[in-house]
Amino acid sequence: MSDATIESVLHESRLFAPPEALAATARIGSMAAYQALADQAEADPDRFWGDQAREHLHWFEPFHTVLNWSDPPFARWFEGGTTNLSYNCLDRHLEGPRANKTALIWEGEPGDGGSYTYRELHSEVCKAANALKALGISKGDLVALYMPMVPEAAIAMLACARIGAPHSVVFGGFSAEALRDRLIDGAVKLVITADGGFRKDKAVALKPAVDQALAEGCPTVQQVLVVQRTKQPTAMEPGRDHWWHELVAGQSSDCPAEPMQSEDRLFVLYTSGSTGKPKGVVHTTAGYNLWAHLTFQWIFDIREDDIHWCTADVGWITGHSYIVYGPLSNGATTVMYEGAPRPAKPGAFWEVIEKHKVSIFYTAPTAIRAFMKNGREVPDQYNMSSLRILGTVGEPINPEAWMWYRDVIGGNRCPVVDTWWQTETGGVMISPLPGATPTKPGSATLPLPGIAADVVDIDGSSVGVDEGGYLAIRRPWPGMLRTVHGDPERFLSSYWQHIRPADGSYIYFAGDGARRDKDGYFWVMGRVDDVINVSGHRLGTMEIESALVSHPAVAEAAVVGRPDELKGEGIVAFVILQGDCHGDAELVKSLRQHVGVEIGPIARPDEIRFSDALPKTRSGKIMRRILRALAAGEKVSGDTSTLEDLSVLDKLRSEA
Repeated sequence: MSDATIESVLHESRLFAPPEALAATARIGSMAAYQALADQAEADPDRFWGDQAREHLHWFEPFHTVLNWSDPPFARWFEGGTTNLSYNCLDRHLEGPRANKTALIWEGEPGDGGSYTYRELHSEVCKAANALKALGISKGDLVALYMPMVPEAAIAMLACARIGAPHSVVFGGFSAEALRDRLIDGAVKLVITADGGFRKDKAVALKPAVDQALAEGCPTVQQVLVVQRTKQPTAMEPGRDHWWHELVAGQSSDCPAEPMQSEDRLFVLYTSGSTGKPKGVVHTTAGYNLWAHLTFQWIFDIREDDIHWCTADVGWITGHSYIVYGPLSNGATTVMYEGAPRPAKPGAFWEVIEKHKVSIFYTAPTAIRAFMKNGREVPDQYNMSSLRILGTVGEPINPEAWMWYRDVIGGNRCPVVDTWWQTETGGVMISPLPGATPTKPGSATLPLPGIAADVVDIDGSSVGVDEGGYLAIRRPWPGMLRTVHGDPERFLSSYWQHIRPADGSYIYFAGDGARRDKDGYFWVMGRVDDVINVSGHRLGTMEIESALVSHPAVAEAAVVGRPDELKGEGIVAFVILQGDCHGDAELVKSLRQHVGVEIGPIARPDEIRFSDALPKTRSGKIMRRILRALAAGEKVSGDTSTLEDLSVLDKLRSEA
């Protein structure tokens, strides 16, 4: 990346200290305590990670080697040890008071729901594990899940881990074709699905997509297990398809956890939005378990009486690590919600917080910006005094949304943990610690202990203060991906060969651009392909979007580049206005001037398009590749099956 970087200093000088009461009781309650942990990890990584693994995981057999890095970048962690993630999430909590503690609270969109204690969840997982065995699934067989947000999704994941069958959860919003590609690539033996799920007051069918995928040819799939959720008419193929409630209920609740080698595959998770051949990220048992456990404990300062709610879908890594595995490994109470805020119930999230007295709330910046658009009148109707920590995940958060989140949802008392990580990292890598780290709106702050994050140039050299560069990790960590399923060369080329230092060492390149300020805080600029080159200047789209959203007329903005013969790239902004504002030439002029003041004249958008909505996935991420195609006047190509609302794309096309 060029060293010519335009930066927004909006809110950067604002520093929010951790609440005194939280700092006084937190596990990591000061910057000195954080630094001590970081220094331990830096001085002797093997001892640090070995001590953490022995303290926080149950082992059937102890490991003899913390890290085998003899064939970089193919890491092997905790060699010689055997453990089981399902055991760590369930069995070890059954001796003592946690046995009758609520493990999982489920809230269905139509208003139904329920909860499971650790003892009850253990029983259901054992029954499901025995059902998998009855269907011929054994250690090493890959099982795919294509599920709504129902308890059986978490139960199935834990059941797979229990018997040593790696799982591949495919987001329920993917098309039949995308599902088929993943089933074939993984050589899946069994698919677990449902008749459907509820979303935005509608029953959304899922089983037909499985039928279509299998009809088009998935030779390794032998059985399909179907959860009855919506009770809509569902075709069942005799001999292949089985109802969950019929098969699982009759199974024994005794199923000992299979001792797994540390490096045995735990799951394969395909990265979202991929084109061409799916890219299956492989995570293994012990390293992933440790990193999900530690990061959940550190960044949410988990306490015995906390109610934790992560609004992600289990089809994404966030749902794996912070709905299921991280919370349950720590013996916490975790909330799973099936639906989404919608016109019929715009306060759906706040109702869940009030009803269940949620204390930790973890959601996406896109959702926060949508709430901002609707104003504070909706959340102000609910009692959210139970909240003590707020978190954001999925993409960089602009400072205005950060402030609104803290002020309106957190009542000016809850610290915001702005987390940066990826499917490939297994868990959070850069984040404030709520009892220790002073926060800045829009910054993910500092790397977690043991994470050697840096901002580098193409040769792997660290760049200067406030100089844009590549966000990279210099040393291995337990939660790292081990390979790309079936394609080690792709693993090398995708993550390890873009940046190669002269000394031949390996640096993991995250694909994101970032900069560090004078305090060492990281400011993530978004994907490198979301950095626009305007006349030799590198502009992070996130910074321009933040400047636009700081204008009182703007509710949300997405910025992309388009080819420009003179400047290399021009800037196109797609803007959603506040409810009582109207887009016209005067507002365009005002917005361009505003960006010029906030960032500089070079960042003024060449074109501003007003829209009622942006193309988003069901997980809330803006599909910027679609906007780039529209801005350039090109045909939109690639998979659009994860779009929340396909009509948004049609409308944007008509307005182009």
